[in-house]
Amino acid sequence: MKTWFMEHGSCAPANHTSFVVRNWIMCAILAMLGATCLGGGHAAEPISRDDAIGALHRSVEFFRTQASSNGGYVFRISEDLSLREGEEKVGQTTAWIEPPATPSVGQAYLEAYQLTSDPMLLDAARQTAAALLRGQLVSGGWGEKIEFADQDRKRYAYRVDSADIGKRHNTTTFDDDKTQSVIRFLMRLDIATKQSDAELHEAVMVALDGVLRSQYPNGAWPQRYVGTATPATNPRLAASYPATWSKTHPKQKYDRYYTLNDGTIADLIATMLDAFDHYQDTRYLDAALRGGDFLLLAQMPSPQPGWAQQYNEQMQPAWARKFEPPAISGAESQQVMRTLLVLYRRSADLRYLQAVQKALPYYESCLRDDGRLARFYELHTNRPLYMNRKYELSYSDADVPTHYSFVVGSSLSRIRGELEKVSALPKNRLWVKNDPKPAKQSKSLSEQAARAVATLDARGAWVERGQLKNYPDADVSRIISSKTFIDNLRTLATYIAAERN
Repeated sequence: MKTWFMEHGSCAPANHTSFVVRNWIMCAILAMLGATCLGGGHAAEPISRDDAIGALHRSVEFFRTQASSNGGYVFRISEDLSLREGEEKVGQTTAWIEPPATPSVGQAYLEAYQLTSDPMLLDAARQTAAALLRGQLVSGGWGEKIEFADQDRKRYAYRVDSADIGKRHNTTTFDDDKTQSVIRFLMRLDIATKQSDAELHEAVMVALDGVLRSQYPNGAWPQRYVGTATPATNPRLAASYPATWSKTHPKQKYDRYYTLNDGTIADLIATMLDAFDHYQDTRYLDAALRGGDFLLLAQMPSPQPGWAQQYNEQMQPAWARKFEPPAISGAESQQVMRTLLVLYRRSADLRYLQAVQKALPYYESCLRDDGRLARFYELHTNRPLYMNRKYELSYSDADVPTHYSFVVGSSLSRIRGELEKVSALPKNRLWVKNDPKPAKQSKSLSEQAARAVATLDARGAWVERGQLKNYPDADVSRIISSKTFIDNLRTLATYIAAERN
């Protein structure tokens, strides 16, 4: 009984269908019995297409008008809407960039529109894009957040405000898929609206030019940039092991290093491939392939033919943050291998395939007893490398800080499967662009949609148990999450489309 509804659900009624009222009555009955209105344990009652449409409209209306700041979004909000956070605390006039915040919500609106043809969703996507355009920097991309209050905006070199940079913040960041995710969403909206919005199209072109301009001659990208790329001393220099490396953090800047950390270059390559597909401009394909060529240069020599998180100008693994030492990466390298296989599909260049064939057996030999990988493997010795809570290097994972993943999951079996698949394909079948498949109804989809409708509260919000990480002293036990909104919106849109098909 206590698992009737999802634990992030609300027992409040919605007036648009008798179905929701019936579920509310069940909530009330459970409450009288001392139970909790939860979900996931039992299948929710089936819903109609109209039920799903009504819930979708109410949820989007709430999220746009109550959870949004000027069309932008954050990670999480307290149930009463008073506290907001991205990676850090933010106020009511700030939006966050990193997924699953503003660009991810915008992309969810756009995908839902393309599934349902509901104009409300296209309007929501356009509103989110307008917010993002207000946050585009003169350098071409986006930082961590967008400030909408006039006084706060004076600190940033926003394109729409003034081309005069002065001392204003103008740093584009590629870290954590920030600028890349914005570009991908805006490109897709630009194409979906047939490039009819001149301001939107111009912003996309400026952003893509920034990506091209910031690419190093060896094909890498920095973590952040302001102007043009700094020429590499030797663009063809291959990765090598340093003779020695400091076991303590040197406290030096690393944002201009060649950066694989948090998927920086892999996300940029994916974005450039998207740009080529959308606009058929070969500059974007060339940039993606040059990025792939850098990944080949960055593959470490045997006996550790993997990749580091970042490299200095000598193409040697280097320190970034105090918990990111020079090492072979067990996390980013998996994304590198997946990217190389995509590039092989797109180019039929055997070098990309061969790099994965060399790296994959090495990483398979690095698997821990629990089937996972260490985030770091020590240079030369290949011993799993961790940090203790004092941020001292250690060979034990018994006392690691909890804010960072020093042990990561393995997708090596899936990479192995993709490697075997593409290795067997003839070159003329490596890349076939498939149109999206029509949504299909299924028992699982029906149950997910029913739970999404049942757990929507009277305001149109999905509220769940949780805390705000940046407000440890706040009395918050229930939150509204952008990720949950995105997941449920996609579920409802897919269900609506499947019911129509």
